[in-house]
Amino acid sequence: MTSPHRTPVPTTAAKTSASTVIWAAAADALLILVFAALGREAHQRGDIISGVLLTAWPFLAGAAAMWLMMLAWKAPFSPWPAGVGIWLGTVAIGMLLRALTNQTVVVTFIIVALVTLGVFLLGHRFAVTAFMHLRARQRQMH
Repeated sequence: MTSPHRTPVPTTAAKTSASTVIWAAAADALLILVFAALGREAHQRGDIISGVLLTAWPFLAGAAAMWLMMLAWKAPFSPWPAGVGIWLGTVAIGMLLRALTNQTVVVTFIIVALVTLGVFLLGHRFAVTAFMHLRARQRQMH
């Protein structure tokens, strides 16, 4: 039984600022756009801006859906579970939307998307998490 005078422990959501959420979402969107641009460049396709947006929109929609499903704003830079959920959902929903709109969905593209978006969407989360742990450790030492 808890005391009515006990102060609740702050949650991750309480510690997450709006700017942190915006930075994390913007990083995801930017990295998805980079993924689309790299893919289009590798296949020497024209229409740089419209082509990148055409390639990226299913994945951007997938990422947005997963942000909502994972409640990612509570811990936007967390690799687990938010990062993994956003990564896998982005690829799954993105491929589904591509198939529904008659865009190419082949096994090799799915594999490339899984690997590349995994590195991108998890990589920036691991980097931010490592940086924050390093900063916290340095503060404790001083």
